Amino acid sequence: MTPTLAPAVPLTAVDRCDRCGATAYVRVVLQGGGELLFCSHHARKHLDAVRPIAARIDDESARLDAVNAPPPPPE
Repeated sequence: MTPTLAPAVPLTAVDRCDRCGATAYVRVVLQGGGELLFCSHHARKHLDAVRPIAARIDDESARLDAVNAPPPPPE
């Protein structure tokens, strides 16, 4: 039997990395229930290990590109 997964809810500033407490950008929903939250750094470090037990991986690390983008040139 395959569990039904709730739709992904966007991560917010309240969601913190389970490893270091930084802002979480990746959620790993586990097949057995529960979830893990990772900052971008720890997601890169641990995703290969948790991928086999993941039911779903929500990666919002692309939001960092918007935060780190250089400002537009003045007109």
